[in-house]
Amino acid sequence: MEMFQPDFMQRAFLAAVLVGITAPSVGIYLVQRRQALMGDGIGHVALTGVGLGFLFQTDPIWMAVLVCVVGAIVMELVRARGNQRGDIALAMLFYGGMAGGKLLVSMSSQAGSSSLESYLWGSILTVSPGDLALIGGLAAIVIAVTVGLRRQLFAVCQDEEFARVTGLPVRVLNLLLAVMAAVTVTVAMRVVGLLLVSALMVVPVAAAQQLTRSFAATQAAAIGVGVVTALLGVGTSYQADLPSGPTIVFLAILAFALFSAIAAPLAKRRHRSAAEHGPAVCDVALPHQGPDAATGPDAPGGPAATGAPLSGETLSSRGLAQ
Repeated sequence: MEMFQPDFMQRAFLAAVLVGITAPSVGIYLVQRRQALMGDGIGHVALTGVGLGFLFQTDPIWMAVLVCVVGAIVMELVRARGNQRGDIALAMLFYGGMAGGKLLVSMSSQAGSSSLESYLWGSILTVSPGDLALIGGLAAIVIAVTVGLRRQLFAVCQDEEFARVTGLPVRVLNLLLAVMAAVTVTVAMRVVGLLLVSALMVVPVAAAQQLTRSFAATQAAAIGVGVVTALLGVGTSYQADLPSGPTIVFLAILAFALFSAIAAPLAKRRHRSAAEHGPAVCDVALPHQGPDAATGPDAPGGPAATGAPLSGETLSSRGLAQ
């Protein structure tokens, strides 16, 4: 219990909890749309913001937020265009962010190699009360968006064309998700570092997917894995005098390996149960084939026949069933 006594350790554990919640909350959408490495790219761009903060003697976190948001918007616009040169443009953005950050830090008179290392690999024990307040405010925004708009964001990540047909503002939601990813990178960079932030956004989600079968359950389980591994990582780094960021990520990878080992026998048991008792019944309401078929969505005049968009509840049921 000694490690809970110092004020800096209390701030470290609070920051770990906030990062453990926010990183998987955004990462699950990036995994859903096969952009798992987007967080890594934003982390490269964030280094330029850190360098600007050192150069102009301002808070590096705020400068990183501004630069990351701009970079994330540019990345989303390049992705939306879908041209063949998009990968080259993104690569130039990522490497330019890393090179620009190092040059700016070198030009600063108040930043040394140790200061840069703390942002690259994380330095959770140096989180100040001001840093914690800023991390808490940004984390609250991310959680409110990713949880409050869960159905809309899932629909966009699952099938953009279907979401557009239903009337959802696809472009706005895509940009909003990119901005939330950028904010999450800046929230987590003091805990796990810019080079490892993408791992905490992806690995807990991948671990949760081994045992869960719906989007809502996966999101909840991923947040649980993120919080537990972040807390254990901080405690382990304090006791063993290890860097916090690599320790947290390594524990998250161990959780993925454990969940994968558990998932294999569970999958065999479900397969055997399905073979004995027949396939499981989907809980999504389907059109009746009897006298009431005229009221179903496929009936004449129904949504499928008229081309009208499905309701939000039908969209959610369809998405969660997948």
